[in-house]
Amino acid sequence: MSTEADQYKAKGNAFFSAKQYDQAIDAFTKAIELSPTPNHILYSNRSGSYASKRDFDNALKDAEDCIKINPSWAKGYTRKATALHGQGDLVGAHDAYEEALKIDPANSQAKSGLEAVQKSLQAEAAEDGTTPDLGINQMFDDSTMWAKLAGNPKTSPFLADSAFVAKLKRLQKNPQAMATEMGSDPRMMTVISVLLGIDIMMPNADAPTPSSTSKDSPMTDAFAEERFEEVPDSKSASAAASNPVPEPEPEEDEQVKNKKLADEAKAIGNKEYKSRHFDEAITQYNRAWDLHKDVTYLNNLAAAEFEKGDLESCIQTCEKAIEEGREMRADYKVIAKSFGRIGTAYQKLGNLDKSIEYYNRALTEHRTPDVLSKLRAVEKEKKQKDVEAYIDPEQAEQAREEGNAFFKAADWPNAVKAYTEMIKRAPEDARGYSNRAAALTKLLSFPEAVKDCDIAIAKDSNFIRAYVRKATALFAMRDYVKCIETLDAASEKDTNRASYAEIEQLRSKALAARFQAMDGETEEETMERISKDPEVVSILQDPVMQSILGQAKENPAALNDHMKNPEIRRKIELLIASGIIRTR
Repeated sequence: MSTEADQYKAKGNAFFSAKQYDQAIDAFTKAIELSPTPNHILYSNRSGSYASKRDFDNALKDAEDCIKINPSWAKGYTRKATALHGQGDLVGAHDAYEEALKIDPANSQAKSGLEAVQKSLQAEAAEDGTTPDLGINQMFDDSTMWAKLAGNPKTSPFLADSAFVAKLKRLQKNPQAMATEMGSDPRMMTVISVLLGIDIMMPNADAPTPSSTSKDSPMTDAFAEERFEEVPDSKSASAAASNPVPEPEPEEDEQVKNKKLADEAKAIGNKEYKSRHFDEAITQYNRAWDLHKDVTYLNNLAAAEFEKGDLESCIQTCEKAIEEGREMRADYKVIAKSFGRIGTAYQKLGNLDKSIEYYNRALTEHRTPDVLSKLRAVEKEKKQKDVEAYIDPEQAEQAREEGNAFFKAADWPNAVKAYTEMIKRAPEDARGYSNRAAALTKLLSFPEAVKDCDIAIAKDSNFIRAYVRKATALFAMRDYVKCIETLDAASEKDTNRASYAEIEQLRSKALAARFQAMDGETEEETMERISKDPEVVSILQDPVMQSILGQAKENPAALNDHMKNPEIRRKIELLIASGIIRTR
């Protein structure tokens, strides 16, 4: 059945339990209309509802439809028997109960119902002195009767009574006398039940057998909670007094059976999935779902479709799992798994926005590290793709020109914005970072300027302008050591000496600023401070430099030859700037 049909069936059962039979009939009718294929259970349930409100004509029609759909289901015949009993057709009810017992000999409702019908037939026979036609002539067939009675522990003791055996022989010759014999000997009822092949529980053989069934007799159906009202016709009265009130078939046995078959199909599907036989796995998961509605089967089906590469079907199956799961009030963890798999499918399809949406929805249902990790990865991937999609060299050049115009107009904030746009449009162009660093320096944002210069140098290690701008920002930050180191690196890259003058000028300023006397500091204090400078101390302790300095004392002109070595030159300039070496 469809999910909606199942819902109406459940409502019908609830209405029946509450004895609201009209509402139950309406609900079962809706379920029948919505069911994609004829369902015998629904007709059985509606038959029971009609019988409960004593509409036996419709009850019989539904019972017959039930039997037509599933002739091997015993419950359909008990429904038919109940309806016929209610109409007063006791012989027809008797035959229907017998059909039920042929299919299911242990059916308690059929046994108790047949017993009630037999009692009603006895009561009628006792009233008019006739014997009901229940196949009595065939029942007293000499070839089988004695063997049945001797083989049954309830009747075998009766054969030791010669007078009783004589009664049986008389009945063989004249079955029409059975009503009289049953009225005088309660053991005869036991004999009849054994000969009919119905091993029902009989009253104590020594107790008297009532000649009629009172309308106040106990109900034979263990599930019944009410009696039929007495009606004027004697046959209908007898039937109504013992007719059981039907209970809609709960379908538990069928559900258990289908669940077992569904789990077996799922197990086969799992095996095929592990073997990467995805088409076979999909077939088994679909079969499991058709047998029993469990969202787990749909999630497994979606997994197989995903691995097969049928991503659109995977998404559709997961959406169905979510919809069905909501209706069934499935575990939120199962729903979360469906959302997560949709997110993975969309990620593989390249729809990162949808992927992020469904990963977030999965986390809303149930937060797991796995889905969270996938979300972070796809967010990072989307950010990178967004950056790549924004790249446009022409737009970058336009933004650079705008930035230059703002810079010349001393509009530093807008210059920063324009250069930032250039960076987004051309993230590998070092000029954007260097230009923005120049604008940031004007805004006194020196640390940010240094970072931009570092990126520019990383993009283009020969970009002299980036070194100079970094040194300028470091000088402003009074980090003279790093400023000088940056200028030294710039000198090494400036092979054509195009920026020599600018680099040397800034280096001189940095060296002077590094060792200049502080306000109020005496010459002795300055020399003591300089002598504690780690770099100066390191140079003075260097044996090579000690040798060079020793030569310089004897011949100051010798320093000119040593100055040709860039490293020696740098160290000598540092000693000169500190005042250790004096040129005058």
